[in-house]
Amino acid sequence: MSIHDDKLTSPPTDGRGLELLMDVAELAAYLGIPISTVYDWRVHGKGPTAYRFGKHLKFAISDVRA
Repeated sequence: MSIHDDKLTSPPTDGRGLELLMDVAELAAYLGIPISTVYDWRVHGKGPTAYRFGKHLKFAISDVRA
C-alpha cells in the first residue's frame, strides 16, 4: 500500500490497526517541498500536526491529507 494512493477513504493502517506515520523527509518528498520548509512551518505553526517521538518528528497521513 502506498501513501500516494489517492483512492483511499480512510487513513492507511498497519496490521494492528494503527495509522501509519511519515517522517520529515517522507513528508517533504510527498509534498514535493524542501525539508527546510517543513521545519519553517513548525516554527510558524503551519502545516500538519507533528508528533514528537524523542528527537524525531512524525506526521499522521490523515493530518497530511487534511
